[in-house]
Amino acid sequence: MTLKRPRAAMPASIRRELDAAGLMQAFKTRPPYQRNDYLHWIGRSVRTATQRKRIDQMLAELKAGGVYMGMAHRPSKPK
Repeated sequence: MTLKRPRAAMPASIRRELDAAGLMQAFKTRPPYQRNDYLHWIGRSVRTATQRKRIDQMLAELKAGGVYMGMAHRPSKPK
């Protein structure tokens, strides 16, 4: 799959968050466009509070499965 946007590099801080939450595998199993969208979305936040809120949302969605950016995502729903 080719991405229309440049691929975002994963910041070390996000990597640590995913590892600490035990969600790195859940992140890696998402399609490339979703991983890229999450990283760009978090990276575009200006305020620290906004960045924290976006990271928390990403972690919650990965943990729950079946959700992407607040929308249902059936392929990632736990079986």
